[in-house]
Amino acid sequence: MSAVPSPVATLAVPSSTEIPAPLLPLLSSLSSFFMTIQHLFNRIPGSPIIVRYIKSSYQNDPWRSLLEVLLLAFAIRTVLKGRTRGEGEGKSFIKLTDKEIDELVDEWQPMPLVDEPSEVDNFTLQTVPTIYGPNGLKVKTSPNGKTVMNLATPNWCGFIESEKMKEVAIDTLKHYGVGTCGPSGFYGTIDIHQKCEADLANFLGTEASIIYSQSFALVSSVIPAFAKRGDIIVADRGVNFGIHKGLQISRSQIKWYAHGDMKDLERVLQNVERERKRKGGKLTKKFIVAEGIFENDGMMLDLPKVIELKKKYKYRLILDECQSFGMIGAHGRGLTEHYGVPATEVDMLLGSMSNGLATGGGFCAGSSVVCSHQRINSSASVFSASLPAMLATTASAAVDILKSQPSLMASLHSNVLLFRQQLAKLEPVIPNLTPPSPGSSAAQSDSALMPPPPVPNKDAIISIPSHPSSGLIHIFLLNPPETMVEEESLLQEVVDEVMNTSSILITRARRLRGQEVFEPEPSLKICISGAMSKKDVEFAGKALKAALIKICGSEFPSRSVTYP
Repeated sequence: MSAVPSPVATLAVPSSTEIPAPLLPLLSSLSSFFMTIQHLFNRIPGSPIIVRYIKSSYQNDPWRSLLEVLLLAFAIRTVLKGRTRGEGEGKSFIKLTDKEIDELVDEWQPMPLVDEPSEVDNFTLQTVPTIYGPNGLKVKTSPNGKTVMNLATPNWCGFIESEKMKEVAIDTLKHYGVGTCGPSGFYGTIDIHQKCEADLANFLGTEASIIYSQSFALVSSVIPAFAKRGDIIVADRGVNFGIHKGLQISRSQIKWYAHGDMKDLERVLQNVERERKRKGGKLTKKFIVAEGIFENDGMMLDLPKVIELKKKYKYRLILDECQSFGMIGAHGRGLTEHYGVPATEVDMLLGSMSNGLATGGGFCAGSSVVCSHQRINSSASVFSASLPAMLATTASAAVDILKSQPSLMASLHSNVLLFRQQLAKLEPVIPNLTPPSPGSSAAQSDSALMPPPPVPNKDAIISIPSHPSSGLIHIFLLNPPETMVEEESLLQEVVDEVMNTSSILITRARRLRGQEVFEPEPSLKICISGAMSKKDVEFAGKALKAALIKICGSEFPSRSVTYP
């Protein structure tokens, strides 16, 4: 018998992969197009690497591949999109003609860069003295005018007129030229810069030092080089404007304590520690910032007490000795020498070579780590041209003079006390102006800072908070007029009176009103030099006393104030 075929075997099963005939030409064209694109892509150098990256990326993380495609599409859209959106659209849009646009441009006036000087500003500018010829103990304030005694320039030891320093400057100028024209970290460091830094470190007793080309930029660069956002800085309310700028740039948390008040300093330190423990925050860098001799009033810092508190609460100390360096101590080393405190106890010791050594620039002394850090992190060191060579060599020469001639400091302190004695009867409490012997324990104890018992003085018209050893003396009116403008004008009358009657140049303390964090009171600013003769110092003190009595007597509050 023949087999009967199965009906299932005879059924025709259509293929599921059949492509409709009308689509074949389109698919063929697309295939050819993609083959051409692939061929052209393969000819691009590095294309195999891109292909491998895409394959591995898709296999390992397909979502990442999708994100990259979207980002690429967004980038292409951004490039192709117009720069302006909705230009010429909206209800508020006004179409202007070219003529109207030109008229608006012609009518437009820019806002003034600064306001017009006020009456007070003009008054200040008119009272700025100009020195003609060389500076020194005796100067001229007009080309053909008479010579006057200069009590306005910091010249503690008379270095401005030192013949030895002039010879050193001239010799350096011949060999090194006028300047370096480059930052210290680039090509501005020369051998005498390194010698000057070594001389300063050796003189102060620190591991190292770094010099700066400008003393004002010194402290405003050193502070932010170490203190950053989140760090804590405890500062005296009486610090100078340069320190204020450094604190501002650092963006640290600033805690203020009352000017010269060590009890308030400890209170602030305790509050900071209590707050840290309460919040449980991470440890931060903590600094105490103060001046040796305060620029705004001549007061002296109680350094031993600050050192004690810094160790107790684990702070670092930034001490600005721009006024006290070259003025305080048996050899001019500053507060560390005055109190017998090793300079290594101060983490960062800053000084001005323009004030203390009559040259220019400033320095920061401390450990080698502290100084090395500033070379690559301090803005003034990295970006400013380095100190001119002759200022570095004259600074080294001045340091040598201070080492070998301690009599300079003795003469300065003697002149300061003599000058203060002439004004003592105008103060509310007659101060004890008997100097302690150099290096005695009286100069290094807390009792040296205690004022004498108060003695009423009915003739008092001024207050002098400056330390008896400070060559920088600030004189404040005891009962000033109601407004600061009137007070400034009254003090300027004293300045003019001393100049016109006694040929003595003094000045008012200049302030940046409106920019200071705490506005200092107006004051007279006097700079005493150890190179002045006793006769000149006594004469200057008596002349100033007479002018103060004449201008600032009991009747002055009722006097009208006018500007020249």
